Amino acid sequence: MIEANELTKRYGPVTAVDRLSFTVRPGRVTGFLGPNGAGKSTTLRMALGLTTPSAGAVTVGGRPFRDRPRGLRHVGALLDAHEVHGGRSARAHLTALARGNGLPVRRVGEVLGAVGLDGAAGRRIGGFSLGMKQRLGIAGALLGDPPVLVFDEPLNGLDPEGVRWARGLFRSLAAEGRVVLLSSHLMREMEHTADELIVVGRGRLVADESLAAFAARSGPRGVTVRTPSPEALRTALREEAGAVLLEGTDGGWTVTGVTAERLGDLACAHRVPLHALTPLGASLEDAFLELTADRVEFGAVR
Repeated sequence: MIEANELTKRYGPVTAVDRLSFTVRPGRVTGFLGPNGAGKSTTLRMALGLTTPSAGAVTVGGRPFRDRPRGLRHVGALLDAHEVHGGRSARAHLTALARGNGLPVRRVGEVLGAVGLDGAAGRRIGGFSLGMKQRLGIAGALLGDPPVLVFDEPLNGLDPEGVRWARGLFRSLAAEGRVVLLSSHLMREMEHTADELIVVGRGRLVADESLAAFAARSGPRGVTVRTPSPEALRTALREEAGAVLLEGTDGGWTVTGVTAERLGDLACAHRVPLHALTPLGASLEDAFLELTADRVEFGAVR
């Protein structure tokens, strides 16, 4: 597990992380969310022993990560895909990591194949696209076959195939009983990947719960319908206070202010034919924006 207890980091008068406490458990993909400047990267750096807390503590497997020699056997991490020597080949980069952590060099070929870079093993990293660097960073995280994995914005630069591959990888790693902590600003991808969420804003904990519970905070967004008689449906909705019928972009309609069950009853009572009736589920993005609205460090003026 990763456990933070009253974790705090100050830079002069600025408090980047403020008494943050949470637990990341194995067997689940845990999403780490927050607006820009929320303290996510600082928190991950403290967990990995790269930044010293001003107060509080964070442990990995019950111990500070700095106390673990040959750390890649215990934690694999990708914090910045650009932090690699551009003049080295992918194979040379991973070989250096393996030797420095007492790992068998055969693991280099195995992880390059696992991330789809075996064909680029001899190429210099400086010529890699961002997506290829992300894959290389993930390969480095997997090198020691660790029980704990930490990824900071690993989907940046990946094409749709790469995003789908990474999503499946993270879920398969969690299914093996590993700890998987995934920081990302891509809400739609997090909806398809995470089981649990830790949400921070201005360095403080905002939420620590399942993805479903968090998304439900925004409430239902309405109902989509398809009907050949939209005006008849509009007439029927006049009986329902607060109900609004909005035209969609694909020939359908969205109705807000009414449940799917009530809309179906109204349509039936008024003999309005419906070809489709679909409740819109709660939105992770809507819940995130609502809950962190007053914790955004840099926001646009509207």
